[in-house]
Amino acid sequence: MAYTLEQLSSDIRGVLKNDDGTTGKQAICGLVAKALVDKEFVAKHLTSEQCKPRKVLYEDPDMGFCICGHVYENGAHGAPHDHGSSWAIYGVAEGDTEMTDWRIVKKGEGDQPTLVEPVKTYLMQPGDCQVYDVGAVHSPKRDGMTKLIRIEGKNLDHVKRSNIKAA
Repeated sequence: MAYTLEQLSSDIRGVLKNDDGTTGKQAICGLVAKALVDKEFVAKHLTSEQCKPRKVLYEDPDMGFCICGHVYENGAHGAPHDHGSSWAIYGVAEGDTEMTDWRIVKKGEGDQPTLVEPVKTYLMQPGDCQVYDVGAVHSPKRDGMTKLIRIEGKNLDHVKRSNIKAA
């Protein structure tokens, strides 16, 4: 039987009620990984028609977390960014994502951007999942068709992002 969006959201809610810290977010990665390898889940929720490039599939009315579907039909190279006051969990269902983690070398003030330098680059493949906690700067690079599930601690449509530039 396929893993459903309702089960995933309920499972995430249960984890966050017990532990909204690092251990809880790692446990959510395990849940997302289960959905990533479920062909029925991916076929139903991660389609170009509904998720190009992002769609909030579920937003929890009480806890505020979101389950988002992302479909990139072509390459997409993202700039270094964080998620402001939120965290996010990225999981790859199809395709590959080269992810780079960045270190802050100079904190921005006023209109000046925060400057960062790359620390580590790694390949995320189908089934892989990664937590990016509050303040974690990262950048994705996708060279072809990619389907993702991203869990947001709160809906990033309403979160101010930091002004970040590569040093």
